[in-house]
Amino acid sequence: MSEAIASPDLRSIQDSFEPAPPAPAEISAWKKVVADFEKPCAWRATWQLGSTLSCYLATWAAIYFAREVSYLLVLPLALLASGFLIRLFIIFHDCCHHSFYKNKGLNQWLGFFTGTLSFTPFKHWRWEHSVHHATAGDLDRRGVGDIWTLTVKEYMELSRWDRLVYRMVRNPVILFGIAPIYIFLVRERRSSPQANQVTRKTVKLTNLALLCMIIIGCFIFGILPYILIQVAIMAVAASAGVWLFYVQHQFEGVYWERHEHWEYTSAALKGSSFYRLPRVLQWFTGNIGYHHVHHLSSKIPNYRLEACHNSHPAFIRIKPITMFGSFKSLGYRLWDETDKVLIGWRRMREIRRMQEQAAAANPSVG
Repeated sequence: MSEAIASPDLRSIQDSFEPAPPAPAEISAWKKVVADFEKPCAWRATWQLGSTLSCYLATWAAIYFAREVSYLLVLPLALLASGFLIRLFIIFHDCCHHSFYKNKGLNQWLGFFTGTLSFTPFKHWRWEHSVHHATAGDLDRRGVGDIWTLTVKEYMELSRWDRLVYRMVRNPVILFGIAPIYIFLVRERRSSPQANQVTRKTVKLTNLALLCMIIIGCFIFGILPYILIQVAIMAVAASAGVWLFYVQHQFEGVYWERHEHWEYTSAALKGSSFYRLPRVLQWFTGNIGYHHVHHLSSKIPNYRLEACHNSHPAFIRIKPITMFGSFKSLGYRLWDETDKVLIGWRRMREIRRMQEQAAAANPSVG
């Protein structure tokens, strides 16, 4: 879904590029701000894990009894379970950054467990996600762990068939409906060709753990009821997750630069959005709306992102994206390097028309 037509070599990206460091003065400035928030709190992490996991399992238990009454009761419970699963994925996400608990081994075991519940192999996803953090906002390092986005020039140079493929991938029905199911139920079941043996093994172990979980679920609920309920829960959670990621990096005023001009702090604070959600949705999404803070320092656990955001004027001044305002992002399709903005198909047609008129007026050019 997020890969370009010519998918880049993941390992070469990791080996060849390192995040361009901010200036020393900028480092000292924001390092001091975030330092106090980078320390995991064991009791807060344990409470978040325990409450979320117990609510998720309790909802499954409620689904078990509700199905005997009416499947109309199952639908809202499945939606609620999707919310808890999103929150569990945020815990998994923190474990990938080794920020949920202080103990690295505990993060790994918990990451494997929550990753299994969310159908995502821990080490493999962590490996790809690290590339995303190292390259977000860099036009020359797109293609791994991001939404497939072309520049205007790149799109116009595509063949007619490749343009059609790109338009299909960027269609909201596919992007937020079909692609999320494919990613979590199919794509995450196999490892990348560039993955090492340890990472490949994690994918296999996750698949084995998933098989055991599915067998138990089918034994308790019945084969067809369990599969339908599990797929419904995953479908809603996966679509919401992809939407969150999309809004976090595809919004009005987003920062993207070529590698020679790319800078880490600007990419974090301007290339990642502050998505302000209603309190209940902020809880279910584990404060991930404070994505600008997360990209500035991935060591900050999700339960401290809001406090870090409120601690400094540099964060507070960032213009938030509201839930309703975020729907504007649905119209973005391409990056215009000339004006440094995301544009839609209408603006793309205007640019092409102006280029055709310019070419007709100056036939000798080119």
